[in-house]
Amino acid sequence: MILKKKLKLFGIKDIYQVPQLDKLSKDQKEGLFVVSHILPFRTNNYVVEELIDWENIPDDPIYQLNFLQKEMLSEEHYSQIKENIDAKVEQSKLNSAISKIRHELNPHPAGQLTSNVPFYEGDPVSGIQHKYKETCLIFPSQGQTCHAYCTFCFRWPQFIGNNDLKFATDESNRFQEYIKTHKELTNVLITGGDPMIMTSSRLEKYLLPFIKPGFEHIHTIRIGTKALGYWPYRFVTDPDSDEILRLFEKVVKSGKSLAIMAHFNHWVELSTPVVKEAIRRIRSTGATIRSQSPLIKHINDDSTIWSRMWKEQVRLGIIPYYMFIERDTGPHEYFSIPIYKAFEIFRNAYTKVSGLARTVRGPSMSATPGKVVVDGITVINGEKLFLLNFIQGRNPSWVKKPFFAKYSETATWLNQLQPGLGEKRFFYEDEPKYSSMTLMKNEDVRGIEGKFRAKL
Repeated sequence: MILKKKLKLFGIKDIYQVPQLDKLSKDQKEGLFVVSHILPFRTNNYVVEELIDWENIPDDPIYQLNFLQKEMLSEEHYSQIKENIDAKVEQSKLNSAISKIRHELNPHPAGQLTSNVPFYEGDPVSGIQHKYKETCLIFPSQGQTCHAYCTFCFRWPQFIGNNDLKFATDESNRFQEYIKTHKELTNVLITGGDPMIMTSSRLEKYLLPFIKPGFEHIHTIRIGTKALGYWPYRFVTDPDSDEILRLFEKVVKSGKSLAIMAHFNHWVELSTPVVKEAIRRIRSTGATIRSQSPLIKHINDDSTIWSRMWKEQVRLGIIPYYMFIERDTGPHEYFSIPIYKAFEIFRNAYTKVSGLARTVRGPSMSATPGKVVVDGITVINGEKLFLLNFIQGRNPSWVKKPFFAKYSETATWLNQLQPGLGEKRFFYEDEPKYSSMTLMKNEDVRGIEGKFRAKL
């Protein structure tokens, strides 16, 4: 029997209510405090009490996943913020320094802020992204926070209180009109933040419209969530847990496919009785659960962690879906792994699992032109190369069109690679940009980007 647990959130202002913090050294506490001025910090009592091994600090992977470290900022950025704090400068000066550093951390990678945002009747549509033809991402205004924050999160700008860097739907629900008129869309992804932070009554306002007339072209509804890893009680003993499950059942019974896109970064998150019960309850509604995670230094950069995680997911009825390469944003230098090493980790883990776990794809980079997967490392005519492929592309014709990049032991992202086999440019660089699902000339794309920024 799973006992009820009341969610207790810990931000930087109330972190000293966590008794386990006594395990941290003075330098570790200082690092947490200073870095939290730049990157968002939040944890909760489930993570602290049931997931972190406090006898293995600072190496415990869940501790690294939740608690900010000094090294997550460059020495220059760290010193600048610490000096301002120590000097007790006026808040406006500190805020100016914080804002400057945040903008240097590439807050919106892969064209999220501009080229992924669609237009409807001449204006940008708040709170959605439409990068790929069939898929639209929706960012509910009430779901742009989480039960705890991942230190590596590529959407960290959602949580820092700066509306210019935040995606969220407005009260007009124009996004529904956009989706209704774009019949090429077949699936929507409710994302965040974390939509499962919302109450069942708020969540249903985003799910139920898609089972009504006018949305017949939407076949699948996805919910991106870390709740299974960070607060599985959401589906078991929270006050409206049963309502959430009934909502899932209603979507499934309507004939739509409902997929829970679960973020699991380590097998430890699958180890508690409550998460196993949460998984069982979700699957009983007819919804499927797929798992995804980036490959992250200090947390899961070991093939044995991945093979164990995939095996356990399959045992619990979860479908392994993606291994991502950590995006080039925020504390990227602290967490990133060279592309060649990422491929080795993926391949070694892949060889240790059965076909049921080989549904997973990776290692994949969600880059500006699309999702690029590293399919192999090979030698052609004496030249060592990465074999790359598009899983998704701004231009659908790019998908499954193999191309080669020169092998590198230092590159951690697509834009650091050079074309191989004597090519001067990658093939997709010679094509017009794809923006808002309409193929346009580059000058048109720049015009739209300027118009969007003028709206901010």
